[in-house]
Amino acid sequence: MIHLPIPFIKNLMTNPTDFTLLIDEIPLGILILDTDRRVVLLNRTFEALSGFSPSKAFGVQCYNILRGAACISNCPVLSMKDDNRPVSCKSDMITLDRQRLPVRMTTAPILDDTQTIQGFIETIEDIRLSQNLDKEKSAAYSFANIVGRSPQMEKIFQTLPVLAQSDASILITGETGTGKDLVAEAIHQTSGRESGPFIKINCGALPETLLESEIFGHQKGAFTGAVENKPGRFKLAHNGSIFLTEIGDLPRSLQVKLLTFLDDKIIYPLGSTTGFRANVRIIAATHRNLEQMVEQGSFRKDLFFRLNVARIHLPPLREREGDIRLLIDHFFNSYKQQLDKKINGFSKDSLMILLNYSYQGNIRELKNIVEYAVNVSNNLTIEPHHLPSYLLDPQASMEQMGSPVETQASTDNNNLFPEDSKFNKKKDHDIPQTWPSIQKEMIIDALRKSKGKKREAAKILKWGRSTLWRKMKQFKIDE
Repeated sequence: MIHLPIPFIKNLMTNPTDFTLLIDEIPLGILILDTDRRVVLLNRTFEALSGFSPSKAFGVQCYNILRGAACISNCPVLSMKDDNRPVSCKSDMITLDRQRLPVRMTTAPILDDTQTIQGFIETIEDIRLSQNLDKEKSAAYSFANIVGRSPQMEKIFQTLPVLAQSDASILITGETGTGKDLVAEAIHQTSGRESGPFIKINCGALPETLLESEIFGHQKGAFTGAVENKPGRFKLAHNGSIFLTEIGDLPRSLQVKLLTFLDDKIIYPLGSTTGFRANVRIIAATHRNLEQMVEQGSFRKDLFFRLNVARIHLPPLREREGDIRLLIDHFFNSYKQQLDKKINGFSKDSLMILLNYSYQGNIRELKNIVEYAVNVSNNLTIEPHHLPSYLLDPQASMEQMGSPVETQASTDNNNLFPEDSKFNKKKDHDIPQTWPSIQKEMIIDALRKSKGKKREAAKILKWGRSTLWRKMKQFKIDE
């Protein structure tokens, strides 16, 4: 066993003071290193944190004691400059029993009276508690994967857990891109059906002939091309939840069949006289005004009442006070981590542009804008020229603020602009552009490149085929 010499501080008190007893009272881990970064002394807090006793650590290189990420890539001692200022960084350390702990390391030189470095002192702060507090703080502004702190969203966060525990049909309304899909999934995840499947059906993504088979299934021989039995989405969602998005686009003939299911909970596949009892919870969503559609006769009144047992209306992003900045930070941190980009944040000018934009595409548009900016920026801050060009044109922004045109970005993990698209290049600012007009040009350009082949066009755009089909229908683009 190594017997360590007792270090004393002289000329500070009347009698020499035991330096070990002094640093043992400090509630931070402390390492004293020599000029070769070997451990000379450690305090009681560091011993409790790391598991290393003073005798085990004495004379060992500090990187063999801490074993953290900073020791490999950014050693505080080696990164210290000539001015001898302390260096601080967040890192981690591996304890003697092989646990990884998040820590904040601060390193400073120990100087003699001639300003010559005699060694180093490192403080090691356990930051697990502060990280947990940060998580709790962010959780206060979220429910499942939904983020917000505006009064409207706080009210929704209070309502969702209550609705999740019932089996009542839920109708989610709101403009395109407000997060209806996330709300539906959050309801399922916090309900008693969370262990069951969550099946999504886009009622506007398929032609009527295919949609009925997709929803309810079909029997072999029910129609030309039906070479085998196919279970519908309702059967696949048994003991779970089914999410009918864009319910306003459901053809009237299928509205009758859906109403029948809501009445007796039995599914009849195409070509079959035998039904299947499906235990599913219905969650529907639409950006359309169903009350107006009922008055016009395009949506059944009885189906509307059956779906509208409980209703959640998601406000547009422009009406959610304080949420834009919160969401910018949320998406920025997410994409920064995903793309492993060393970016500190948005400049004041670019942040001002984002905070004053109208977001007709709501959260989905904001998410795509942030993803695009993080992708294209090679600076430490995101400047205005890193933002999509249509945000920089005041006339285009004013037109979009007053325009009721729906904007719907892809949900198939597509970037704002494809990597090889001409729309990544700088635009002529003399021509006002809005997000819908840019998307329409993107689709036409991809169709030209693919010579009209939608499968190839979808690959160019990095979209799913159903997304391309839906957007062609939305923008009235002929095949």
